[in-house]
Amino acid sequence: MQIWPAIDLLGGKCVRLQQGDYARETVYSADPAAMAADFQRQGARYLHLVDLDGARAGKPMNLDAVRAIVAAVDMECELGGGIRDEATIASLLELGLSRLVLGTSALKRPEWFREMCHKYPGRLGLGVDARDGLVATDGWLETSSVRAVDLVQQFAGDPLGAIIYTDIATDGMLQGPNVAAMREMQDAISLPVIASGGVTTADDVAELAAAGLAGAIVGRALYVGTLTLTDALDASRKGATHTST
Repeated sequence: MQIWPAIDLLGGKCVRLQQGDYARETVYSADPAAMAADFQRQGARYLHLVDLDGARAGKPMNLDAVRAIVAAVDMECELGGGIRDEATIASLLELGLSRLVLGTSALKRPEWFREMCHKYPGRLGLGVDARDGLVATDGWLETSSVRAVDLVQQFAGDPLGAIIYTDIATDGMLQGPNVAAMREMQDAISLPVIASGGVTTADDVAELAAAGLAGAIVGRALYVGTLTLTDALDASRKGATHTST
């Protein structure tokens, strides 16, 4: 199972929000590129970036920080937040990002999103952020009436790179992930599902790996020290081994 350390960008800094609340922000580093390089030194091969300003504004707002991060590391980097048109997709991929995560546009303009998936096969991920199983949009400021599983199944036949599934209630709370919801999503679709929200300990990582998830995004736990990247990587391998036996 892949481990994706998370760097959330707000005002050019590395921050974490609790449950997506912009008023509950903690700044962890003024130098996100140095943070990314440190994750690579610890063994990370993947990096999950979120442009929090961009998610609110509807367009990327932390491009300088993203450029610096991509230049500082040799990892697969994905970015989400404010990606709403093809010009943005093309320009971001040119920066050297491996994958872009789109959410709001997929819900509001599904045919356009499907067209983009076919134009950039494997390079787009569907970011599904759910509150009580219902899809949230616009930087989690709005909640729709669409079930997360139903949204994903709309695109089951399209060349998506992955589903990035976030459970908002657990995000940034350090109380464990919603493993049942993550397993339900992975069981509902053959695409790889990357779990996000609440990963706090090595046992959480192992449990997600044992549930068959393709990856896990780890954020606040790495910053506050309830989980080290080394332990997360070890647990991801043990959990994956457990599922295959």
